[in-house]
Amino acid sequence: MTTPSRREIAAPAPAGAMLRALRFAAALACCGAAGCASLLPQAHVSTQQAWNDFDQAKAAIEAIVPKVTTRAQLTAAGIEPFSNASITLLSLPDVMQRFAVGGAMESNQLDPGVRGCVVAGNTCTGYSILVRRVDRNRIGNFWLDALNFRRVTDQTGWSFNALILFVGDTVVYAVHGGQPRIHEQEITRNPLGPLQSFGDAAATLLRP
Repeated sequence: MTTPSRREIAAPAPAGAMLRALRFAAALACCGAAGCASLLPQAHVSTQQAWNDFDQAKAAIEAIVPKVTTRAQLTAAGIEPFSNASITLLSLPDVMQRFAVGGAMESNQLDPGVRGCVVAGNTCTGYSILVRRVDRNRIGNFWLDALNFRRVTDQTGWSFNALILFVGDTVVYAVHGGQPRIHEQEITRNPLGPLQSFGDAAATLLRP
């Protein structure tokens, strides 16, 4: 009886492992030709909306004239919740909750437009607008990032929020705010590099 050779009984490398190895080899080849920084991961988070930047969103809300602008005009401008994912439709209870009506704030302290909306009862509705656009890019040294020693994530973008109230189909109140410029940097350092996750797991197991 012939003993099988080591080559015959060796299990083939999993397809996933082979694919990862090929990707890594391709990354090394591209690194020298195109520059390693271009190989770092990038991500983009954006709310589906009608505006390309903060100033454009601000101008759209500032164009609203209370007691003049209608719901139909806003719909024509793309400001409506059924096609714009950044807009939430508010009912009367939602509006009252936002302004703490009946709680800490008395009705006579409210803006006349808000007060008129609340007094109107169920014909009072609103649009809550929340837009966020953020790009996440890993920057810095490719090898330190790839080997998990040091990762730097640069986040840039903007956010915008607005509130529009209606009585029936006429706007009675509009206000906006937000962050015109977002720029944050997240730095993660792992002294053990690719072995960091193993070290963290070992520390967890040895913890009393």
